[in-house]
Amino acid sequence: MRTAVVIGAGLVGTSIALSLSDKGVTVYLADREPMAALAAAALGAGRAEEPPGPVDLAILAVPPADIATALAEAQKRGVARVYTDVASVKAQPFDAIEDLGCDIRTYLGGHPMAGGERSGPLAARADLFEGRVWVLVPTEATSDTTWLTVRTMVDLCGAVPLVMDACGHDRAVALVSHAPHLVASLMAARLEHAAESAVCMAGQGVRDVTRVAAGDPELWLEILSANAASVADILIEMARDLDKAIEALNWLAAEDETVRRQGVEVLTSLLSRGRAGQRRVPHKRDAQQGSYVTVSVLVGDQPGELARLFTDVSAAGINIEDVFIDHAPGQVTGLVEMLVTAEAAERLTRRLRVPSRITAHSAALHEGSWTKARA
Repeated sequence: MRTAVVIGAGLVGTSIALSLSDKGVTVYLADREPMAALAAAALGAGRAEEPPGPVDLAILAVPPADIATALAEAQKRGVARVYTDVASVKAQPFDAIEDLGCDIRTYLGGHPMAGGERSGPLAARADLFEGRVWVLVPTEATSDTTWLTVRTMVDLCGAVPLVMDACGHDRAVALVSHAPHLVASLMAARLEHAAESAVCMAGQGVRDVTRVAAGDPELWLEILSANAASVADILIEMARDLDKAIEALNWLAAEDETVRRQGVEVLTSLLSRGRAGQRRVPHKRDAQQGSYVTVSVLVGDQPGELARLFTDVSAAGINIEDVFIDHAPGQVTGLVEMLVTAEAAERLTRRLRVPSRITAHSAALHEGSWTKARA
């Protein structure tokens, strides 16, 4: 693949363009807002101009409701030899594509499982898709050329392809993306009119739970509308568990010891199920590769502190498997948690030479994920 056009210069579209441009692909950019395409071009994502002729691949980075019309228009103009999209819903757009009579031999739907709470071209990154799952939804009509071209794009972006059917994809993404976003928004809404004294107590836990709620409401309304039934099914199941949790909490406040024990049993079951489900969430390392330790370091809120810390880690020849930073506005220090091997943790602690400021928490891997054992 030597040429491509990205239609829709938002976060995902611009990130794809940046990644392909870095690999030597000539990328052309288009957007209904010309300034978005110009901004993406200024970042080095490509050229904000019409391609001189048909390109190898057109990437439709537009909302789900616009996929069919964008594809029909692009095919009518002969923009590309192959077409794909990056919409987070697949069944509804494909039905619309068939209704419009588009050529489905040259179209292969896709969905990169990457993004962020910020939107627009200025939030784009060339490495956004590195190691991330990229769902591909071929049909019996998908041509070999179409398949190979889209697979090439996924490989160039550093993503991991996963083949699914449209309905299976939509049910899965409702569970791992769409419903969680709505739940995060509902939790964050509790903070809108909360007392300032309560909000200032917020730590990393509530930031983790509510982070994605910062997403664009209009974009998410389009996504949820296109996958409404699947998301509703997930929320119905959650509502049943929520009803159980409310009842159990009321039981805990009862005077009858038997009733209180019932509340304990129900809540313990719900919390245990949650822990078991969280352990299934993929992490960087699997259970066969040993256990890890979290080394926690307090750093000052001054320019260069993080750079000095990571320089010391690099000088020690230690690879950081993952890193977390907890720093609330107004605090004079932040907590940096680095996940390293057990052997490296000991060397790292010696290297930093500030034992009074470092604590190590063992992190045993269990069933494909690691959990920190807090001191």
